[in-house]
Amino acid sequence: MAGVGNRLVTAVAVTTVLGSLLAATPASAAESVDWQPCAGAPGVDCGTVTVPVDWAHPDRGTTTVALARRKATDPQARIGSVLMDPGGPGGSGTEEVKSGWSLSPEITRRFDTVGFDPRGVGASAQIKCGLDELIADYPPMPRNQAEFEQLATHNRNLGESCTRLTGPLAQFGDTKSVARDMDVIRRALGEQKLTYYGVSYGTLMGQQYAELFPDKVRALVLDSNMDHAQFTAWDFIMSETRSLQAEFGEFAAWCGRTPSCALHGRDVSGVTRDLQDKAARGELTDPRSGEQVTPLTLVSIIQSNFYGPTWDRLASVLKSFADGTEASAQLRADIPVNYVTPSVLCDDWRLPVHNVAELEVYRRAAAALAPDVKLNPLGWASVTSCIGWPNRTSNPQRPLQIHGAPPLLLLSSRHDPATPYAWSQSVARQTGGTLLTYDGWGHGAYFKNSSCVTKATDDYLITGRLPAPGTHCAAVEPGTTTALIARPPSTIGF
Repeated sequence: MAGVGNRLVTAVAVTTVLGSLLAATPASAAESVDWQPCAGAPGVDCGTVTVPVDWAHPDRGTTTVALARRKATDPQARIGSVLMDPGGPGGSGTEEVKSGWSLSPEITRRFDTVGFDPRGVGASAQIKCGLDELIADYPPMPRNQAEFEQLATHNRNLGESCTRLTGPLAQFGDTKSVARDMDVIRRALGEQKLTYYGVSYGTLMGQQYAELFPDKVRALVLDSNMDHAQFTAWDFIMSETRSLQAEFGEFAAWCGRTPSCALHGRDVSGVTRDLQDKAARGELTDPRSGEQVTPLTLVSIIQSNFYGPTWDRLASVLKSFADGTEASAQLRADIPVNYVTPSVLCDDWRLPVHNVAELEVYRRAAAALAPDVKLNPLGWASVTSCIGWPNRTSNPQRPLQIHGAPPLLLLSSRHDPATPYAWSQSVARQTGGTLLTYDGWGHGAYFKNSSCVTKATDDYLITGRLPAPGTHCAAVEPGTTTALIARPPSTIGF
């Protein structure tokens, strides 16, 4: 069962985690960024700031955090800088900005767009882990206690290799440290207060920044929220799975009303459940490659196509699996199992699972809750990747406590495959922020072609004026438009 899933995980993991540890030299936190043109990215400037590895002991060494900036297109109308993070953990804000990630033209006219690579990521000083430990075979869905111990050993060996090859930084990838780094960035940009857009895991950075520096907040947009008050492994898996199953229902309904859907006129749920059964028996293969498709691989393909959403492609892939024929070359794509960097995730979440019996209870309960998708693979991997992880959780989950910050704007799609709508509702209750609901589908509400969402968000970023409480924006039917108001980040994960 582990083979295909592990290869898919590894493909993402190698590009996400490995890299070289850049040398860092101490610098004043208040100094400005020494901007230089980014190689291969015309119109974009690159720079770094220097921050302590351990904020509790700033004298114990420093690390670098990389930045990339596109200047405001109308200098006379410029308000300041908007700091942006694409999520992950492990998403590179600098690479996204260099490749064109931005908010709407009205925002890029009036703000410098600044992406950053959180500590340990991308062009920042990287957290390095051992390749042998990373690609070692392990069971992502243990079937017995021996396989559970094999999974725990794999995670433990990987974590120990990260510390061995990286040094202390490997144990300080937590989001609270990232939030403190963000304040160094704010000062280095010359901003009295922070203007920020974070999506998915980037919302946790914004939430914790508002906790630590409420008087330094100008405007924070938190799109598709993580809920750091999900206390147990079951809470996490259940809420993720319930949301994914609900979006499957939306996909099936779309297929029923859309003649161009490759499964139009067929029982989408029945087709998918048959594929789930075949995968569980080890009888499902990809007709293009001939490789076995495991249950975890199948549901990962489903989830990945819910981000956009790219329902037309998903229907084509499921049909190809069901009929044993290759999907259209224009619609078929390799979609790997998402990998969440455990050096960050396991520092932010304490979600213990003690044995295979407990894990199997979660798996069976999730399958009963979600008969089509069986479980949410992102939620599952988030929990199982920390089983046996050797480092302590320094920033464990708890309810938010924000006092003295201006009102925050939260965005969420009603049907989100990665960060459930219920999570944004929970964060809104904890923070008192205003939740703007996009009554459509996919991950990252700002990038769903809704002029309603865009205008309300832009008004807030420019003026600080919030939409009315309880505002909903109508869904935009998937496939009805081809032009995005701005390019969304490419990160598939949180």
